[in-house]
Amino acid sequence: MTAFRFELLGQNGKLRRGRFHTPHGTFETPCFAPVGTYATLKGLTPEQVKATGAELILANSYHLHVRPGAERIERLGGLHRFMGWDGPILTDSGGYQVFSLGGKVKVDDGGVTFQSVIDGSTHRCTPESVLTFQKQLGPDIAMVLDHCPPGDADLATQRDAHERTLRWARIARDVHDRWGGSARGQAVFGICQGGIDPELRAASAVAMAAMDFDGYAIGGLSVGETKAQMAVALDAAVDHLPAGKIRYMMGVGMPEDLLAATAQGVDMFDCVVPTRHGRNHTAFGADGTSLKLRNAQYADDPNPLVDGCGCYCCRKYSRAYLRHLAVADEMLAGILLSIHNIHFLQDLMRSIRARAEGAA
Repeated sequence: MTAFRFELLGQNGKLRRGRFHTPHGTFETPCFAPVGTYATLKGLTPEQVKATGAELILANSYHLHVRPGAERIERLGGLHRFMGWDGPILTDSGGYQVFSLGGKVKVDDGGVTFQSVIDGSTHRCTPESVLTFQKQLGPDIAMVLDHCPPGDADLATQRDAHERTLRWARIARDVHDRWGGSARGQAVFGICQGGIDPELRAASAVAMAAMDFDGYAIGGLSVGETKAQMAVALDAAVDHLPAGKIRYMMGVGMPEDLLAATAQGVDMFDCVVPTRHGRNHTAFGADGTSLKLRNAQYADDPNPLVDGCGCYCCRKYSRAYLRHLAVADEMLAGILLSIHNIHFLQDLMRSIRARAEGAA
């Protein structure tokens, strides 16, 4: 039995119930992975994150390569030891972050040259170097370098990015094989691009599937398109990905989007939304509502954020107290609201898994 394995345990329509095995444990799917960009979820200890029910977390190889450096993290025992997380970790390639730098980026068929947002130094990312950084970091799952164009890019730009992403993926696949594949202790996922054009999305998925990666991500969505456009593009990709491999939709974390995408056959997600909302004093409420805790309506509210929620925040504190912390700009407000928001999404994932199991 290989260390990396996806089990499809049940299905209800397109909704899937699964389990993904890694050397650092399993995670149940559908799952939501909170994001610790700099090898930390802002304000939270690994123990607090685990208490929310999160089994998988994400870090960003681009940011960690720039600071403190992938080689340094490798010398210090790898990312799991460095950040004190003993469960599965996925690292993003940094493609989205690099291309979001705008004019500071020069792209060619060999890779991307860009300036660090920290000190202005020049860096070069290629399909092989990105995998090298992630090999040094040592996460369970690494991502290939992809070209993620802006959401409003025209069809010609989207097609160019799609074709470049495929060329880079073929190079990454060859590198992964040369290093021994997932038997070396690290899985590699391909990334489908194609914007909102269903033909490009389908072509990208078909080509990626032919490369036989350990899993497949759908990138470049939730970047400004309408919900209807996202649904069409997602269907076009998912319908051409192999049923026996895990499917990962990148950068999606709003409850309504998670419900819709799991119903379309997606298995895993990541997003900064729950922690960013928490730091901005916004909490997920019942039925998908958002509670803006700085609002005066909560000043005398003795209720928890969500009745029946089992998170530490809801078990201990009232909306009135959380509003007090928010108005006083106490850091505890962001910590407690982040704990609640991550726990809320883990509860949502559990309910979705139960729905899939009910039809198994």
